[in-house]
Amino acid sequence: MTHPTLNGRPVHPAARMYAEECKAGKLSRREFMARATALGVTAAGAYGLIGVRQPAVAQPAIAEGGDMKMQMDVLPIKDPRISDFSQIANAVRGTLEYLVEYNNDGSIRGMLLESWEISEDAKTYTLKVRPNAKWNNGEPFTAADVARNIERWCEAEVPANSMASRMASLVDPDTKMAGEGVIEVVDDMTVKLNLPKPDITIIPGMADYPAAIVHSSYDEALGKDNVGTGPFLIESHEVGVQCTIVRNTEHEWWGTEVYGGPYLDSLQFVDYGTDPAAWLAALESEEVDANYESVGEYIDLLTDLGFVKSEAVTTHTIVIRPNQLAEVDGKKPYEDVRVRKALAMAVDNAVCLELGYSDRGTTANNDHVSPLHPEYADIGPVERDVESALALLEEAGMLDFEHELMSIDDDWRRNTTDAVAAQLRDAGINVKRTILPGSTFWNDWTKYPFSSTNWNGRPLGVQIYALAYRSGEAWNEFGWANAEFDALLDEALAIADADKRREVSAKMQQLVRDEGVTIQPYWRTVYRHTREGVVGAERHISDEIHAYKYGFAA
Repeated sequence: MTHPTLNGRPVHPAARMYAEECKAGKLSRREFMARATALGVTAAGAYGLIGVRQPAVAQPAIAEGGDMKMQMDVLPIKDPRISDFSQIANAVRGTLEYLVEYNNDGSIRGMLLESWEISEDAKTYTLKVRPNAKWNNGEPFTAADVARNIERWCEAEVPANSMASRMASLVDPDTKMAGEGVIEVVDDMTVKLNLPKPDITIIPGMADYPAAIVHSSYDEALGKDNVGTGPFLIESHEVGVQCTIVRNTEHEWWGTEVYGGPYLDSLQFVDYGTDPAAWLAALESEEVDANYESVGEYIDLLTDLGFVKSEAVTTHTIVIRPNQLAEVDGKKPYEDVRVRKALAMAVDNAVCLELGYSDRGTTANNDHVSPLHPEYADIGPVERDVESALALLEEAGMLDFEHELMSIDDDWRRNTTDAVAAQLRDAGINVKRTILPGSTFWNDWTKYPFSSTNWNGRPLGVQIYALAYRSGEAWNEFGWANAEFDALLDEALAIADADKRREVSAKMQQLVRDEGVTIQPYWRTVYRHTREGVVGAERHISDEIHAYKYGFAA
């Protein structure tokens, strides 16, 4: 089908529908931008659809050069497709780039892809490669590189490869690899994806942090001589200490003429552990120019000290979840839905937000779909009901069972998990708290019987469900498998119209809640502080470090 055009480019009919909803006040501008740009409309074109000019971003002149330091956890580097924390991707993002980039206004813009078009039935994607993009060894970046990386993402049998869940509609369920004919290299600049079933999440999935693009020579042992398309090289990397990326002066970056930058000579990530007091001290003593995040009481302290605050309202959250597959003393205590529901019923989510995150967000309702997600369905709040919770545990024969609730040793995740444990104990439920250092906690985060985990937000609620709640996925830390939910998810992934998708989402949200899959208490507003004169380092809604934008005011 040929779509109407905007500035010579086809416009998906759904994008025009979203524009009308935005103009009528049914969609926020950020939500509209996320939907429209995911369908291939440029940011400027999307603003044009709603009849406004793209806002000019006021930014001071940026000096050329300089060495910046930033507080951030420095974790072991992994093959990008199995990376499971944003900090891992941020360490290599200056070298390994992405096909598309998600930005704070909600837009998804092309990076190594110049543009893309999606058929009305969401089964055919035409990806156009940016013609001037190059690898840092001088080789041109071509459609063959795009196809090879998508094929890697589809290798579902690779342990912990979460990209396979993002590309599930391309994966042959029998071979656990990309289906025959699904990835088609049309010419050097064009890749066509021929999906066997519709999927609206392909482009947003390409923006997620495990989707970094690697060279054909990639051997999973990333070092300072790594081959990528970005403007920086990794000079050094010490787990738990520091990671330094330096500007590549031997090869000109393709992106300078498109997006500007890079500006810095180097960016160093310095690991100060999980105590936010240490992060504050590093800023105060001028050891770093920015922190990765500001939390709890330190948000106001840093602001009062004169550091520049940036914030973003997000779909970031925390889950305190029982693992239905985990064994404790030879039993699986959380495979019983009565036990799971009882734990959730004994907790007041508003208390978790207050005690765990200083009320800097909004309460959630244990279904992991946010009001910021386009398909969000309001199925009503959850209420604490201690009497019913204890009755369920007694019925299940688990009233005297001791639950070991585990968390990382940091500020807000520890505090939130403490708030859950305190409420469970107050209800008469036996709870032992175990707090682990980050170096230990991260190794087995999907396997603990009962623990808390932070989750980044994604543009679409169905993305979260496909990543974390579909049966058998690498990041399904809940151990939940539900055929009805999986079928509803397949249905929802095929629906571009958010209003129609909302009807299906309501059923999925209700299933997650009714099955007691998790305690998911709140949505986070996130913060960062920088020294005066730091430019381009505002807090990102998906915790991404876009080093090519960072610099110092001239």
